[in-house]
Order: sequence, then C-alpha cells, then structure tokens
Amino acid sequence: MGSETSKLHQKESSKDITCGLITLSDSRKSEKLDLSGKYIAEEIESRYTLKSRKLIPDEKEDLINAIDSMVNEDIDVIMTNGGTGLDTRDITVETVESLFEKKIDGFGELFRAKSFEEIGSAALLSRATAGIYKKTIIFSMPGSPNAVKTAMSLIIDELPHFVHHVKK
Repeated sequence: MGSETSKLHQKESSKDITCGLITLSDSRKSEKLDLSGKYIAEEIESRYTLKSRKLIPDEKEDLINAIDSMVNEDIDVIMTNGGTGLDTRDITVETVESLFEKKIDGFGELFRAKSFEEIGSAALLSRATAGIYKKTIIFSMPGSPNAVKTAMSLIIDELPHFVHHVKK
C-alpha cells in the first residue's frame, strides 16, 4: 500500500533518526517498572537511535522542560506515553498541543480507529495526539502497553518519512 510519491519520499528519507522518550507517570518510579516505555525504547532502538529517555511525574512544567531539553539536543522525534486520559492529573494532551505549531490530526484519528477495532467504544477515551514543535515531531500516546503497541504499529516505519517533511 502507498502512493508512488510516498514511496519516493520514503526512499529519499534518512534512516538516521534520533528519538526521545518521555514517560509520564505518578505511579511508576523507575524505568524498570515502565513496561510501555520499555516497549517503545526497544522498538526505537531496533531501527533508529534513542538519544534520551525520561520518566517524569504528570506535571506540566516537567513535561515542557523535558521536551525543550530534547529539542535542544536536536532530537528528531519525541514520543510521550501516559497522561492522555480523562483523569484530573492527565495533562499531556493540553500541554503538548499548546506547543504545536502544526497538528498531525491523522495520528489520533487512526489510533482511535485501530483501537476501536481492538477494544470497541472504549477507544473514545483516548486522546492520543501528535504535532510539530520547533521542527521536532511529538507523538503522545496512552500509557497502557496495548495502546503503545497499537500506536507504535502506526508510526514506527513512517518516522523517516515524517522527518523528511518536517526538516524541509
């Protein structure tokens, strides 16, 4: 599947992608306990470079500082997991979307569509989002291991294509 233009862009795209990973959690206190982060890290490291990984509490300022730190390291793609639900402490979506210069609507739409196939109408609870901030792509996904696997299946192979367009 894919158009000829899409295939050409993928061919022209560098596979030398640097990524950052931010897990937001008030309950997980170590990377060892962060199963979703571990899965994301393994997926990134199997294809690209994981340059930075942070585990932070669900705090707006901590998230902004972590993102800015990674942007300053010239990271191409930042992935966040956790904090996308409806609880009072879930601040990821509001925080990252306030930074976006451009939103990638298709990520959230496809994520929810694929999640619906897997879990039914509970997919409505997801607020997965993505966008561009200072020529860095940010994907924010839920924190559950199954949700992370769903999200990564949508984006991991397309990262060079995304970066190709964003860095133009």
